Amino acid sequence: MTTPKSEAVRLGFQRSCIQIPLDQLHYTIDIPSGVKQSIKYRQIVASIKAVGLVEPVAVTVDRSAPNKFLILDGRLRLEALRDIGAASATCMLSTDDEGYTYNKYVNRLSVIQEHRMILRAVERGVSIEQLSAALDISPSTIRDRFRLLEGISEDVATALADKPVAAGVFRLLRKMRPFRQIDAAHTMINLGDYSIRLATALLQNTPAEQLLDPPNGQNQNASPAAALQRLERELAALQADTKLLEESYGPSSLQLEIVRTYVRNSLLNNASVVRWLASKKADYLQQLQRIADIKSADGI
Repeated sequence: MTTPKSEAVRLGFQRSCIQIPLDQLHYTIDIPSGVKQSIKYRQIVASIKAVGLVEPVAVTVDRSAPNKFLILDGRLRLEALRDIGAASATCMLSTDDEGYTYNKYVNRLSVIQEHRMILRAVERGVSIEQLSAALDISPSTIRDRFRLLEGISEDVATALADKPVAAGVFRLLRKMRPFRQIDAAHTMINLGDYSIRLATALLQNTPAEQLLDPPNGQNQNASPAAALQRLERELAALQADTKLLEESYGPSSLQLEIVRTYVRNSLLNNASVVRWLASKKADYLQQLQRIADIKSADGI
């Protein structure tokens, strides 16, 4: 069934980012004094120098001035670009600042996207030490991220590219053969759970013939009775955890729904409140948007 034009979904931002000269960008709320001396600002400058602008600046057309754009999110990034002598910025253009909730449209870097960003930076000649300073993580962590997908099936890397997967999950997946990796990845996607705990459970329940380096002990030679006893113990522990969750799930879900409804309807649907938060408390706005996007207690 074709959606009538009058009922078509209206996008909050244009589909593609655009390059806008820095002299056409401005903001109405001044940056607090001393912010350029902060560690956070120095990290932003170092990151842009090392790997470029990762997250675009969110802007809207300034209706009071021709060829000018108002910054909705990214004042520090804009100032960092100016300080390093850039001529333009990659921007995400809002189509309607009255209903502005930019965090809903900004995708944060997944661990695989960060891995690919590090690869591109190294290919351009950026050193491990520069990346360490730019991303504020240790050189050893940078090296681990560089090798993140070694031994990982290409299909798995594609499937999990934009998912919030913990880096430690890939250490567990690479112990499995490719077909088992794909099966495990699809299980995580279907459950919406990308935790190390689930990956560990999947690894422990992987048949020896589907492991790259099967252990010489119990997995290969364990008797069916021993395997059944282990499963029974795991099931008993799971039932105990489930019982505790059942006792608290109802009250927690009710409290969550009350909070989520208030945040969504009373705060984020109020354009004045959202604009104030975007300009003065952007981190608060981000957290409120996450609360509003929670579908159930399972999504916390």
